[in-house]
Amino acid sequence: MNISISLDSVYVPSEDIVSRDIVGKRVIVPIGSGIGDIEDEIYMLNETGRAIWDKLDGEKSLQEIAETLAVEYNAPTVEVKKDVLGIVAELFRRKMVVAVEKD
Repeated sequence: MNISISLDSVYVPSEDIVSRDIVGKRVIVPIGSGIGDIEDEIYMLNETGRAIWDKLDGEKSLQEIAETLAVEYNAPTVEVKKDVLGIVAELFRRKMVVAVEKD
């Protein structure tokens, strides 16, 4: 399946997961049925992934998140955008985030 994630889109964590901080990493675990085999679907985010995850509030677009993180980490915006798009695409593929429809 080819997933297209847009910088203009807004995402929020799925209601079918729980996430916890364990030893400095964010661990995401599916709780809903149909998400997958629990052993295959537990997902750990590194520092970059965690910074992105923490900003997925259902309000800010991925563009806004990337720009904020680029400033916070003093990193090139182009690179941060690639990271944001890649991580959100993977989380979306795993049904751990959902798109929010803007009015």
